[in-house]
Amino acid sequence: MKIVIAGGTGFIGGQLRKTLFSKGHEVVVLSRKPYQEFPSVVWDGKSSGEWQSAIEGADAVINLCGESIINGRWDMRRKKQIYDSRILPTRALVAALSQAKEKPKVLINASACGFYGDRDDEELSESSKPGDDFLGKLCVDWEREASIAQNLGVRTISLRMGIVLSREGGALRHLAFPFRLGIGGRLGSGRQWMSWIVLEDLISMILFLIDSQVFGPVNAVSPQPVRNSDFASLLAGMLKRPAWTFVPRWALGLGLGEVSAVLLSSQRAFPGKLEAAGFKFRFEDLSSALDFALNRH
Repeated sequence: MKIVIAGGTGFIGGQLRKTLFSKGHEVVVLSRKPYQEFPSVVWDGKSSGEWQSAIEGADAVINLCGESIINGRWDMRRKKQIYDSRILPTRALVAALSQAKEKPKVLINASACGFYGDRDDEELSESSKPGDDFLGKLCVDWEREASIAQNLGVRTISLRMGIVLSREGGALRHLAFPFRLGIGGRLGSGRQWMSWIVLEDLISMILFLIDSQVFGPVNAVSPQPVRNSDFASLLAGMLKRPAWTFVPRWALGLGLGEVSAVLLSSQRAFPGKLEAAGFKFRFEDLSSALDFALNRH
């Protein structure tokens, strides 16, 4: 298959690109700079241009563009950067799809469990309502931009990703750091639910969805979400470190500002669409997931 990836050099996109290459697929990466190591086409992530020819005849387009939401406090400037880094590339890709003579069969567009906002113990399916905080509203706009492609005849998926676990980077590196120093523990009350997915399962999921008939929002999460306190205990055990401390909600707010909501919000999401479609997880429980992500057993 010919697969175009926007954001194919990042934490998730880089691993996806390597996996697709290893399986013999033709992969073209849309990037802000050219690369010699793999086929790439330069684009700015917002404007039309010659890069649009890469879309022609592709079997799938995968959009993983988006700046990190946890690097830096959320002032108005930072929020605009986070918003634009997701909305503008999605809008540009959908515009290219509208002009393509031979349209791709599927668009898989990143989204996040942040769509749901802070939902306490509520069990969240793909049909659950969105949150009304910054991330919830961002994800609503993000998915709305992507859904235009469905009206163009391109099967469209919004991948609502949970916390992605991998030793290669991402959230686990940040979460594990205080534990490695011996000062790890729960965040706030620790009762908030964490929806998570191992990177390798996420990559397998994307490949599965390319060949499926699934469309619309998809919860890209393990079927076993956990409370933050349980996550902290398991992570501490894997790292052979204590988990006796905790960071009060007020201290997180003081140190991180509005970003603290990312760590304190509760999202108990389940992968209903994926399970109904027959997807099989390699890592369903957090214990085996952390053991693999940290030790590669």
